[in-house]
Amino acid sequence: PAALHTFVAARDVANVPEELAAVFALMLELEALFPGRALDIEFAIGADALLYLFQVRPLRMAGGGFDSPPQRPLLERIASKVAALQRPDPRLHGSSTVLGIMPDWNPAELIGVRPKPLALSLFRRLVTDGAWAVSRHHYGYRDLRGVPLLVDLGGQPYIDLRISFNSFLPVDIDPVFAHRLVDHYLERLVERPALHDKVEFEVVLSCYAFDIEQRLAVLAQAGFGQHERQALAASLRRLTNRIIDPVRGVWHEDRARLALLDRHRRGALAAGAEPLARLHRLLEICIRYGTQPFAGLARAGFIAVQMLRSLVTAGIWSLAEHERFMTGLDTVSRRLSRELRDVDRRTFLRRYGHLRPGTFDISLPRYDEAPDAYFDWDRAAHRPATVEPPPAPFRAGAGQLREIGRLLRAHGLAGDGAQLLAFIRSAIEWREQAKFAFTQSLSDALSILRAFGERHGFSADELAFVPIATLRPLLAGVAAPEAVLRAAIAEGQSAYRETAALWLPPLVTRPGDVHSFFVPPAEPNFITQRRVTGPVVRPEERKRLAGGIVFLERADPGYDWLFAQRIGGLVTAYGGSNSHMAIRAGELGMPAVIGAGTTLFEQWSMAARLALDCATRRVEMLP
Repeated sequence: PAALHTFVAARDVANVPEELAAVFALMLELEALFPGRALDIEFAIGADALLYLFQVRPLRMAGGGFDSPPQRPLLERIASKVAALQRPDPRLHGSSTVLGIMPDWNPAELIGVRPKPLALSLFRRLVTDGAWAVSRHHYGYRDLRGVPLLVDLGGQPYIDLRISFNSFLPVDIDPVFAHRLVDHYLERLVERPALHDKVEFEVVLSCYAFDIEQRLAVLAQAGFGQHERQALAASLRRLTNRIIDPVRGVWHEDRARLALLDRHRRGALAAGAEPLARLHRLLEICIRYGTQPFAGLARAGFIAVQMLRSLVTAGIWSLAEHERFMTGLDTVSRRLSRELRDVDRRTFLRRYGHLRPGTFDISLPRYDEAPDAYFDWDRAAHRPATVEPPPAPFRAGAGQLREIGRLLRAHGLAGDGAQLLAFIRSAIEWREQAKFAFTQSLSDALSILRAFGERHGFSADELAFVPIATLRPLLAGVAAPEAVLRAAIAEGQSAYRETAALWLPPLVTRPGDVHSFFVPPAEPNFITQRRVTGPVVRPEERKRLAGGIVFLERADPGYDWLFAQRIGGLVTAYGGSNSHMAIRAGELGMPAVIGAGTTLFEQWSMAARLALDCATRRVEMLP
């Protein structure tokens, strides 16, 4: 079948593709005939290249009319911001930049494409304003402390990829080479936009692995000399050894610091301070002992996955053995499913009750605030998923361990075969544990804010529109809480109406992209080598979840309750091959398509049933 292409344009855009000019002329003519009406237009372009109008009818809109906020001034401000960001910056290598919703910290997955002001502001404060850079520099990368990673385009979060790519440069790399390298990475991504959710696997070289020669070959094709490639490999080798060393690896420091988080969190909650002081203290604790070590452990986890994949490339083991290794992991998510079956309700909620679908979203209840909405407390119901049982966990043989040791020595990497596999397993598991730990402090802070707001007459849904910085005058001064919150909510709601009406591309490569763009094709991430067939379901369809293929726009750890519902498979619009849900599906041996992109996600979600064949990377829509 012909590929489906989606073109998006502001209604008064000046420049459109030549092949769509007649369509836009038709729409303008129809809008003039039916002013102020939202229209559903059906048309075709014939073999004779003429445009044929089949029908036009009123489109019923929520609220009964066509009354979207004026977008032109906002789009112009966004385009100007993009142009400013793309100018040379003396702090950064690279001539320009590209903005994306999926690379690096993947805001589209963690907070959504259109997060409400509180969620966006919390994500910036806890992660992208500083914690990310402190951790990355500690692990041996370029120092970008004081440079915020996230850009707010009309309330929609984007990662500045020139900053991101600079932060993946080893600290000892030559500056002239670094400048050319960042430009190469950006050009490669513009040429292949479908890689925007897998830049570290397919675009950027951020660590050393056994497939380094294949990845350096791409640089050779781009004109980088042998000396430059060897220098980069040497820098990446030093950086990687600093992380994976069995005794002195820096990730051990983050694991130790994370262990202090719960003690400090409990101390902040027990303190007799006023609510906003406790909230502020919890957020500061979360940054120092939560998101900073999580950022480091996430880096170690990425390197672990890269190493694991390169063992397949090197022929040490097969894709099936790689899958069996993943099913042998014991992450916090797996423990959640096991303990839902094995421990009493009170104990389970004490351990996992802070989770919520939408970690940064105050409007969604925690597990312990609405336990019956998430779980069936009949233990007999929590048997394994309806897909076929996963293979037995993989254990490397003596010959494979010797081969890994030989590779390590040949590449100048630290440790032996058993130590490397222990690092890979621990790094992936601790990444998930760190995410679980920091979300508890964040969730407690949101609970304090929720109680504070309710005491002053505001609901959680209203507080979702309050940026966290708005609370600072209440903490440091004597302003009236009701007046401050009421004004902040009104301003946040007004801004969010504009955000909700915006449709921006997942990758912004030039200022003009904010006015019109083709939705770029996606390269979905297929998890496991297995197949499943089942009905298409949404999370709220509790009675249909068992055996179903669940469709989620995005999925953070708060959605782990779904895996206790015996679902058959999972499809998400956003998410990368190393995201939480990708690791979770691999751990369970569950067929999943992570990061399908909006076009395929919407197309597949209209089917009654789907067949996911992850081994052949095929999705079949069934009646």
